Amino acid sequence: MVNHYFWRTYDQKEIDLIEESGSNLTGFEFKWNETRPGKPQQFLDAYDHSEFKVINRENYLDFIA
Repeated sequence: MVNHYFWRTYDQKEIDLIEESGSNLTGFEFKWNETRPGKPQQFLDAYDHSEFKVINRENYLDFIA
């Protein structure tokens, strides 16, 4: 079973989608343009063994497949 969450800090840093599967957390940021957001270090530091992925128009079909 996969749980889905949204993540935001008090200073308005956010991640669009968090998927929790067992003890694994993966954060997803969705950007249609070619911009590459920086890694959310605060999220990665707070949750050991978490991952972060950017979904854009180049790879969104892989994400929804």
